[in-house]
Amino acid sequence: MNSMDMKVTKEAVNPYLPSWEYIPDGEPYVFDGRVYVYGSHDLYDGPTFCMGDYICYSAPVDDLGNWRYEGVIYPKTSDPLNPDGRMCLYAPDVTIGPDGRYYLYYVLDKVSVVSVAVCDTPAGRYEFLGYVHYKDGTKLGDREGDEPSFDPGVITEGDKTYLYLGFCPRGDDRRTGSFMTVIGPDMLTIEEAPVRVAPGIMNPEKRGFDGHEFFEAPSIRKRGDKYYFIYSSIWMHELCYAMSDSPAGPFEFKGTIVSNADIGIDTYKKGDMASMPGANNHGSIVEIGDKWYIFYHRHTNGTWYSRQGCAEPIEFNEDGTIPQVEITSQGLSGAPLTGKGEHLAYTCCNLFTDKPQLYIGEPGRPTVRQWQTEDMENPEAFVAGIADNTTIGFKYYKCEGVKSFSIKSRGYGDGVFELRTEIDGEVLGSVEVHNENIWTEYSTEIELPDGVYAIYITFKGQSSSLQLRSFTLG
Repeated sequence: MNSMDMKVTKEAVNPYLPSWEYIPDGEPYVFDGRVYVYGSHDLYDGPTFCMGDYICYSAPVDDLGNWRYEGVIYPKTSDPLNPDGRMCLYAPDVTIGPDGRYYLYYVLDKVSVVSVAVCDTPAGRYEFLGYVHYKDGTKLGDREGDEPSFDPGVITEGDKTYLYLGFCPRGDDRRTGSFMTVIGPDMLTIEEAPVRVAPGIMNPEKRGFDGHEFFEAPSIRKRGDKYYFIYSSIWMHELCYAMSDSPAGPFEFKGTIVSNADIGIDTYKKGDMASMPGANNHGSIVEIGDKWYIFYHRHTNGTWYSRQGCAEPIEFNEDGTIPQVEITSQGLSGAPLTGKGEHLAYTCCNLFTDKPQLYIGEPGRPTVRQWQTEDMENPEAFVAGIADNTTIGFKYYKCEGVKSFSIKSRGYGDGVFELRTEIDGEVLGSVEVHNENIWTEYSTEIELPDGVYAIYITFKGQSSSLQLRSFTLG
């Protein structure tokens, strides 16, 4: 075989895109043998959400570790309402219209209408098409009684496109839930007026959604003859779902698919413990090959505004319901990662102290950050803000013949990094660290029987600026 014909695959990890990319609100689709992810575009250290143009990444369905940058697919200045780019492009969705073209639905951050752009290919340059409107020309969101448009989710069946919208924060009684509207074959004109499909927190008619009322991020998928309405609940960190036999509903609440704080998972910790600082969440499910996955996002930089896409495989019960899944580092790989070798710290799936934090943003907490010098092509990501009793967790690794453990750290800190394979398990090895201005490697010998393990690294000591770049199992 010619070396040019050999396919080189890459292990998938979370976050699945390069460490310098911040594409939250992921809407994944498979087109012509590739997975495409559409989302909003945060900028690292940005002062608010969604400041960038829409960009796109794709990967082969059989190689989910190799993501290709497709470039800018839609600049934010493309919308006639936003010629100077002062408004942000919020979370979009994409659907294939009756004519076989790709339609991008989105909302700008200071208006109540839904914009639509179109392209002949999944990730080409989309061109502005128009605004979703009633037959008399009134834009959806402008008619008296319309609730403001937000976070469009779309699915097309035949000549009809079903559009789901909504944003329902606590205390705003003008917003009562998520609404579904039917659009005709021109992809712009409303054929059936909005109907509510899920209640918000201020709506007294809960319809079984009690405690998990709709907040934002509506997304719609079909599996077999069932429709799945995926959304972010009023708790923000969880992606919930409801099911129906029709895209028009009624939808019945079924449960939580994933929490970006892992709330509800009690296998390796208590169910109410936040093992990762969470915040808002947005994503959807997709079938890739013969497996289904949930795409969601996590938060970095100690703020709500530097979000990165993650994904986990999901399973279905016989009745179509989905058990909640645990957040991991292995993500789209769907199997434990190779244990031996160096593993970068930004792929952690757990990050907490002895006082776990549910919502990100409290000053002085450990978080994933990035750093770049003028001669560095891509920014380097690492865990920063490490203090006494900070635990950094990674899951899972298939370990064979591992005899040593080492870490690379820098910054002002004196103490030890301890290795465990369970949060409260025995210490299998520890390395002392001291004040260093450059990345410095510290190593120790360990005894680790062959098997599949989580890796928990806990710092004990004094620190003012300690950072972790990676750990190595040798």
